[in-house]
Amino acid sequence: MIKGIIIVNNQGKPRLTKFYQSVTSEEKQQSVIRRVFQQVAQRPDSFCNYLEGSIPEWGENIKLIYRHYATLYFVFAVDSQESDLGILDLIQVFVEALDKCFENVCELDLIFHADRVHYVLDEVVMGGMVLETNINSILQAIKDQGKMHSDSLTKVKPGESASSIRERLGGDVSKW
Repeated sequence: MIKGIIIVNNQGKPRLTKFYQSVTSEEKQQSVIRRVFQQVAQRPDSFCNYLEGSIPEWGENIKLIYRHYATLYFVFAVDSQESDLGILDLIQVFVEALDKCFENVCELDLIFHADRVHYVLDEVVMGGMVLETNINSILQAIKDQGKMHSDSLTKVKPGESASSIRERLGGDVSKW
């Protein structure tokens, strides 16, 4: 099971955090983020992308599987049941999906479009379990969500009645 996903920049500032196993207080969350960053940042890029260890809030035998892209560390904290290579592939799929959504994703995209980043993540992982690894399925779901969002922003024409709006949006007026 995935315990948490943390994306931090090279200075240790969190850009996305998602805890699937509860960490009770904000202070403990900050402690987890700091501890994870210290463990992965001190390793040269030539080392492997796996760390085994203990994070007290999540217990013993926690593996940190991470990738370092430009200025960001993508870190998945998992239990011993998860496949190291499977999680590395999952990180790659997640980053590719972000890259397609934001056309060359960068740290600022994670800051200013956090809602979209969380949506992409929720298409890949939910409740600590992997939902989807097929990049085409993930991108189609994101495209569908974007279409629904733009449809919801349809402007009302002056003098247009509620029933005509429902009809235009494809709603059956008789059910309202």
